[in-house]
Amino acid sequence: MRKFVIGIDYGTESGRVLLADVENGKEVAAHVTQYPHGVITSALPGSERKLKRDWALQHPEDYLRVLIEGIPSVLKSSGVDPAQVIGVGVDFTSSTILPIDEKGIPLCLKDGYRDHPHSWVKLWKHHAAEAEAVQVTELAVSRKEPFLKRYGGKVSSEWMIPKILQVVHEAPEVYDRADQFVEAADWLVFRLTGNLVRNLAGAGYKGMWHDGFPDNDFFQALHPSLEGIAATKLRGEVLAPGRKVGGDPSGDSGTNRASSRHRRRRRDD
Repeated sequence: MRKFVIGIDYGTESGRVLLADVENGKEVAAHVTQYPHGVITSALPGSERKLKRDWALQHPEDYLRVLIEGIPSVLKSSGVDPAQVIGVGVDFTSSTILPIDEKGIPLCLKDGYRDHPHSWVKLWKHHAAEAEAVQVTELAVSRKEPFLKRYGGKVSSEWMIPKILQVVHEAPEVYDRADQFVEAADWLVFRLTGNLVRNLAGAGYKGMWHDGFPDNDFFQALHPSLEGIAATKLRGEVLAPGRKVGGDPSGDSGTNRASSRHRRRRRDD
């Protein structure tokens, strides 16, 4: 029986689902879903809450629509039996992050937070954390942090830590409520598998992870609220691209070590 794989490419304005033949790598079918909310730069959806300059947010339900529309579409148009699909891969431009609660639900979808800009997905090109990026860079320089050399000596506002620090500065209540801050790609994998892990591609560059995040004393010096963040709001196994996350638990055990707590969250969602 022929085998196929599905690749899901999340872009800035749309998501593309592609079905490929494993034997020869040829594209069998593809479907593009435009994000209904696009890039949110002026006001929050269904709200009169205006956004400031350099903000770029997105709606997590737009990402789910890509799955709901795209996967059935490529299977139907190709005539491929779902049983013939042996793998699904997700890619996303980082650092696109969102705060989630204990069940993995984005805060922007919860009552009391829908009207709060910092509860939404911050797209990679959200540049409103420039002051925070400068703060992270200056602290790393002053402390002679060795990790800074890996990034050309400068931290960007597009990265995860400056974006989280902006939440700390401007919306401490959102920061406190968030159980974790995760890359959108990792949240999508969680929704597909029930396992919440972190991808090395995103964490290793724009998350400043290298065999671990920066030391706790660095975070504490950055802001007292960040003390312990690596073990709490940034916790989780970091896996290299191509590692198996979901599927048959009797398969690659090294890639299925997400906690049973997150599996329970998925069932409760």
